[in-house]
Amino acid sequence: MRERHTGKSRRELNKEDKLERIKEAAFHLFSTRGYDDTTTREIAARAGVGMGTVFVYAETKRDLLFLIVNDDLEACVDVARHVRNAGLSLYDTLIAILRIHYEYFHRTPTVSRAALREMYFYQTGKQSERFIRRRDSLGQLLEDLVASAMEARLIHTVETAGCVAATIFAVYQVHVRRWLAEETTSIDAALEDLGRQIQVVMNGLSPHPDVFRSEQSLARP
Repeated sequence: MRERHTGKSRRELNKEDKLERIKEAAFHLFSTRGYDDTTTREIAARAGVGMGTVFVYAETKRDLLFLIVNDDLEACVDVARHVRNAGLSLYDTLIAILRIHYEYFHRTPTVSRAALREMYFYQTGKQSERFIRRRDSLGQLLEDLVASAMEARLIHTVETAGCVAATIFAVYQVHVRRWLAEETTSIDAALEDLGRQIQVVMNGLSPHPDVFRSEQSLARP
């Protein structure tokens, strides 16, 4: 029998309800007790479902963690795509895109710290393919931005756009983890510090012209 207003069967609605209860239970326990001190069995009990139902969506506790963060991480990338078309400079666009992620992680720091830590090792699991696809989407977005700036001759590098984007992404990944581990977590201060590090990447570390000329003169016989 299908529900008149939603077009979904009672079985489908019941399945969705259980999934939402699992997500809510996982988020609550990870937020209040911490990721390490929460068990999958406790999440199932709080959600009022059996372990078998949990295993439909998550094989491990790490899977459960990404079951609750994947939606938000995908939403961050979706919003970031609109920022790309806002007519900002490459630097301002990068900072605007990464701000979206810092603001998300800042809202739920306890869960975010666990997610950022577990990302390093999350390659297999029921939610891993979705997470990896989202991570690659963000990397591709950064690469497209760099490629566009190179084509417009706004920046110059002998490296590929992919290499530059991967370097910026690596800087961001390390910085956001260190920032969220601190007691003071001002987003503006974090982005100012991150921005300086990105500027190092964008400006490069070529010698100052005077230094270069001095080295040339010393090299002459």
